[in-house]
Amino acid sequence: MKFYLISDNIDTQMGMRLAGVEGEVAHTPEEVTTALDKAFSDENIAVVLMTEKLVELCREYVYKLKLSCRRPLIIEIPDRHGSSRVTEAISRYVSEAVGIKL
Repeated sequence: MKFYLISDNIDTQMGMRLAGVEGEVAHTPEEVTTALDKAFSDENIAVVLMTEKLVELCREYVYKLKLSCRRPLIIEIPDRHGSSRVTEAISRYVSEAVGIKL
């Protein structure tokens, strides 16, 4: 089972790629829903990481998926637009998910 990232910026995508997490960048609601549909159709993806900004962009669709689908799990992560202490939060996520301390 793998992780998959849907991010609103390349910086987050590149950081997660260094930790072995593949993903894509989306900016519009249509791109986000397409990326989510792609992730949900892949049987190997167990966890979808989404930046806070994208969850806000498509909140209703994301929560509909969270409530109606058992897999994959959608996790909202902070990015440069989100909470303060971004570096600590992303480092903690990577450490917990992959076992690599940054």
